[in-house]
Amino acid sequence: MTMLISSQVPRWLQVLLTEKFFNACIIHEDAKKNEKNIFCLDCCISICPHCFHPHSSHRLLQIRRYVYHDVIRLDDATKLMDCSFVQSYITNSAKVIFINQRPQTRQFRGSGNFCTICDRSLQDPYLFCSLSCKVNYLLRTEDGLSKFLFECNYLPLPDSGLDDGLVTPDSVLDPSGSTKTSSGSGGYDEAWGGALASTATTSEIVRKKRTSLTACRPTCPPVSGSLMSRRKKTPQRAPLY
Repeated sequence: MTMLISSQVPRWLQVLLTEKFFNACIIHEDAKKNEKNIFCLDCCISICPHCFHPHSSHRLLQIRRYVYHDVIRLDDATKLMDCSFVQSYITNSAKVIFINQRPQTRQFRGSGNFCTICDRSLQDPYLFCSLSCKVNYLLRTEDGLSKFLFECNYLPLPDSGLDDGLVTPDSVLDPSGSTKTSSGSGGYDEAWGGALASTATTSEIVRKKRTSLTACRPTCPPVSGSLMSRRKKTPQRAPLY
């Protein structure tokens, strides 16, 4: 595409539109959750969450997936360039836009609104289906992108940028509720004594429950000897007439 080799397109935008995200990070190939879903604008590379700390002070974009294609949050994109008339979608309570145009199984152009570049069906009043389509259109019709790009010196990841529960190499796990002795080591004896006390308490509760059930159980009157020794009488036949 012409826009990718044009000197009018900044380096970070060229890489953003051509980078393959969600591939495994070769630096942390043996780690879990190592997909490259963060884009560093200062270094112009994609990184995984394990690579985050060296880039923590850089401008970062969180790359997401929507219907199997890469998207970015509209709030982040509008800090970098004019994204007006680019159709947005809602996923995880956030508005997102597609980075690149999506392939279409068949071309169909009926009545309605369509993307100016790839003819994808859109809602009114949108004119572009993705960020790349708008950039391509501006390179064709305008003298450059300079008046559509914004200066952004600070672009941190959102609070949900890093996956919840991810343990990065610099993270430290501190188990809550651990018992320690005065020397700083784990209190094995205290923990064992606590377990025995808990077991004794449980046994006492079970014993009390059984006692209460026995006290509440109704007693049956003793069976008399006459009832036990009573035998069945000889059956009598009805008289014949």
